[in-house]
Amino acid sequence: MWKRTYLLVAAAVITALALPSCTPNLDQGVLPVITIDTEKGIRPDVKRQGQFTLSVNGKELVRSFVGVEFRGSTSYRLSDKKSYGLELQNESGDSRAKTLLGLPAESDWILMGHVFRATGDDEFYAWDPTLMHHYLGYELARDIGMYAARCRYVELEVNGEYQGVYVLMEKLKSDPQRIDVSDPGNGASSVTGGYILKIDKTASYAPTGQELSYYDGNWGDDASYSSYISFRSAYDIEGAVLESDLEPFRPPYHDQQYRETYFLHEFPKPRDLTFEQRDYIEQYVYDFERALANETFNGTGREYLQYVDLESFVDGFIMNELAGNIDAYRISTFLHKPRGEKLHFGPIWDLNIGYGRQGRVPWDDWIANYNDYVATDAWMVPFWWQKWLQDPVFKALVKERWGAYRADVLSNEAVLGLVDETRDDLKETGAFARNYERWRAPNATVDYDSEVDFLRSYLTQRLAWMDGEIGSW
Repeated sequence: MWKRTYLLVAAAVITALALPSCTPNLDQGVLPVITIDTEKGIRPDVKRQGQFTLSVNGKELVRSFVGVEFRGSTSYRLSDKKSYGLELQNESGDSRAKTLLGLPAESDWILMGHVFRATGDDEFYAWDPTLMHHYLGYELARDIGMYAARCRYVELEVNGEYQGVYVLMEKLKSDPQRIDVSDPGNGASSVTGGYILKIDKTASYAPTGQELSYYDGNWGDDASYSSYISFRSAYDIEGAVLESDLEPFRPPYHDQQYRETYFLHEFPKPRDLTFEQRDYIEQYVYDFERALANETFNGTGREYLQYVDLESFVDGFIMNELAGNIDAYRISTFLHKPRGEKLHFGPIWDLNIGYGRQGRVPWDDWIANYNDYVATDAWMVPFWWQKWLQDPVFKALVKERWGAYRADVLSNEAVLGLVDETRDDLKETGAFARNYERWRAPNATVDYDSEVDFLRSYLTQRLAWMDGEIGSW
């Protein structure tokens, strides 16, 4: 398989039982290195100004002013290893687009960590012990023709402290090189798009200026929906119309929240939306859901196809199911509507809890059937997916596209080859060992090859199961 990871040079292989110092010399023989220095401590609610440098083999390639903040909700609270949002800036603090490691120029980027937390002297947990979950999913999604965040592996140092291996990735946003939905204009056609919606938690709208400890533990910020930032589906998770006495925007975690689905305004941002745009996209989603909820699957006609690009939903289904993404469909879920076009699914996002490690849905069932295993989670899977799993039109399209992908970019050789290629690069540069030395519990040992073997085993079994299940349709 051709080399696609951006790992430039090799160092001696380092086993996980012979880990190096957690203050390594990152001048050469390693991944690209990002350093960030800020005068004030980094927070999750405001960008701190600082300096950003990107180097390869000790040679500085990019230097910029930067605004940096912690990102994430559950992962932020549960992980010692934080993720970061970055905005490259000029000296006056205005955004400044730059190319990083060959990726299209933009100002907004993410440094995605991997959830690590020590729970004792010899115990720690990691949601993604291979460091590959995001990277694999996004690479494979692009291979089947979807847009997904482009990624590069890097090692990170913040304010003089080594932070380990990170995935530098594109922030999902409206951009011709990212989610291309067209900017809203002033003409009559602007009301048709573009829009980006999210089914997600509300942590990004948490209040600012609180003590840092507030953000570490205030779970209520995850479910604080309002009519300003969101709108609610008219249907519950079974596809029934919500009763009029179940008013929307109740306090977080009320006893009926599990029945609700909210759509967050990702683009345009709430402050930029006109009343006409709000009404249009809310009505559009309502019309789609009404058509799907009322579909009887008699004949070949489908009213809901007036509203959705079904191929994009099928591809999103395939990729989320292959990844075993337990958050799929119900949180961290993007939808977008380009101007004058139908509603599209994607990009896929947030794959850290997946690949057989989520423990809620069996490996031999669809993640779309999450509601069959978890009764009253605050975030449940919308009715669309179980409805589609009864639809011969949807299933026929899944079967057609799955067969084409399995013969090519999702073959066992392609998928497992990418795993092996990425493993080898992370080992040969010593990056995984340095990362584990930084984040493992003091007396813990790590067998990285065994963790990768688990990932390979999961993917092998999941591909075979999907072959059998889809083949029977």
